[in-house]
Amino acid sequence: MAQVVVLGLKGTADLWLVDFDAGTVTPIDPSDESQLGQADNLRQAGATIVKGVDFAVAASSVSAVGGGFMD
Repeated sequence: MAQVVVLGLKGTADLWLVDFDAGTVTPIDPSDESQLGQADNLRQAGATIVKGVDFAVAASSVSAVGGGFMD
């Protein structure tokens, strides 16, 4: 089974498809008529949507991840 996640960072309009098996991150642009596009429209209006992910934290940089940014 492929392990992929769609991410959108707060304050940005971009959506990204992260494929963990392939080690890739690709920008995506779903149509407004698709379920993903409708969810993205809700996100753009301020909603937070989480499904199938149990840990996610945004950081300001790679070095911040190892530097105790959650302390």
